[in-house]
Amino acid sequence: MVTLSRRNFLASGVIGGAAIAACSATTELSHTRRAALSMIIDVHRQPDEVIRIWVNGPPSATTETLRQHYVERANKFGLPDRAIHEVTDPTLSVFRARKPNGDAILIVPGGGYNHVVIEKEGFESARYFNKFGYDVYVMNYRLPHQGWVSGADTPLQDAQRASRIVRKRNGAGKLIVLGFSAGGHLAGSLAQRFDSAIYPAGDSIDGLSCRPDLVALVYPVTLMGSPLTHQGSQERLLGKTAATADLIKYDLTKAPNPKGPKTFLVHALDDEAVPYENSLQLALAYRATGVPSVLHSFETGGHGFGLRGIETRPVAAWPRLLMAWIEAQPNNSGPDTL
Repeated sequence: MVTLSRRNFLASGVIGGAAIAACSATTELSHTRRAALSMIIDVHRQPDEVIRIWVNGPPSATTETLRQHYVERANKFGLPDRAIHEVTDPTLSVFRARKPNGDAILIVPGGGYNHVVIEKEGFESARYFNKFGYDVYVMNYRLPHQGWVSGADTPLQDAQRASRIVRKRNGAGKLIVLGFSAGGHLAGSLAQRFDSAIYPAGDSIDGLSCRPDLVALVYPVTLMGSPLTHQGSQERLLGKTAATADLIKYDLTKAPNPKGPKTFLVHALDDEAVPYENSLQLALAYRATGVPSVLHSFETGGHGFGLRGIETRPVAAWPRLLMAWIEAQPNNSGPDTL
């Protein structure tokens, strides 16, 4: 059992601060980096295991010559921040909880469908949620614009298979899918198209449901063919001259699946990359369809905040709000204390 009570958890603005203080006391950090690290736990901890999503290779081929590689990204906090480009071998990086509660989170990082922000939105979030008993799987997925025969469904193939793998490993526990930015579009697509057969079954795992029990979308891309669309994500998903039918098909607000899971949304009003209306319009569409959802709006925060540098801002509440929402769901197998 995790020692921090739920009451203290919800009241606290800093999680894991003592652990960070211990590891940073001997280093000279700027005030900015100290603030960033207050919610960034075990900054150098690497995955406990890495699982290939497709043991025998992806179900569709690419017409391009790709070279999967990491690109280091500079950031004002001095934190590790790699992005994966030209993905050919999708994986799940596993962070196991020391005191598991039986539930699992599948994290889908963003990157505008151009790359996968594996550390900032992936590993950092995984370490954070590990502290509260969740086994966490961070997904590295193929990108739709790089010649894959399966086109715009390429990342969704990876997401469907990944969710089935997590469900197989997690047994009866809850499967929560957490997506950021374009990864939010992919997580939302999984929530809506979990019942679409978009790749041939290869083994018994593919017979399992890939429907998440709960979905959380943080500053997600949801709109296609709109002035409020993130154009880079749309072009890399559908091409520069997308057909009207495709714009409708991949716009999450157009035809939500009434059998989709409950959804948690977070967005900042001042997000200039992916406008707030992406979350607002999805919440309204879900309301009209009867899919339970909740939308948390913050006046400031911009885009891509994740867990970095948010400690002193209202947007720092988002992970606590998410944890409280997960815990409040009926039949949740999570702990009574956090």
